[in-house]
Amino acid sequence: MEKQRILIVDDDEHIAELISLYLVKECYETEIAYTGQDALKLFKTFSPHLVLLDIMLPDIDGYEVCTEIRKTKQTPIIMLSAKGEIFDKVLGLKLGADDYMIKPFDSNELVARVKAVLRRTVMIPDQSTMAIETDHQGDYVEYDSLLVNITNYTVIFEGRQLDMPPKELELLYFLASKPNQVFTREQLLDKLWGYEFMGDSRTVDVHIKRVREKLNESHGWSISTVWGKGYKFEVR
Repeated sequence: MEKQRILIVDDDEHIAELISLYLVKECYETEIAYTGQDALKLFKTFSPHLVLLDIMLPDIDGYEVCTEIRKTKQTPIIMLSAKGEIFDKVLGLKLGADDYMIKPFDSNELVARVKAVLRRTVMIPDQSTMAIETDHQGDYVEYDSLLVNITNYTVIFEGRQLDMPPKELELLYFLASKPNQVFTREQLLDKLWGYEFMGDSRTVDVHIKRVREKLNESHGWSISTVWGKGYKFEVR
């Protein structure tokens, strides 16, 4: 069985090698990049299943590396940083990171988060190479101008396929499959991220915002905010 590949990006050689040691013990294959530019080069040649990305790098920072990766791939990214402010976490998530860990971190927690993120994304096809399928196969929900298929992980909106990362698609499908039902942030975290997720409930807000930006909600449905409660897929 092929080992899952993890790209470690950190300019601190000691930290990078220590992370690599922990992951190799868990039977992952690793490569290390010490700069942002090297990370982007290795990303193309190594084709990792997940990226552990430090924010503070000597050339381009982790935010820019994340942005460049997201232009072509939806490979899971866990950001690592000594910055613990909410602004930094939210910015990382807005740019497409799947999780955010503050240094110093416990090795067991790091491994647990890596496994959790990979579990959520394994076996999900890369949407950048998928053909548009509109034949209504598998499990899907459909509304005016919108079809969300959770079996083949596609979103067809106004006749074209949207480039939507797995977690955004899962969130949209979950809400759309239960129209007009209100869910709190905590319920959505539990249902979609699982109990092992140790992030902030603002993660839900960021993902909702990103989904809304991709949809023109003028078709008799919308993702509505229920103030003081949470969110719902409202069908009018």
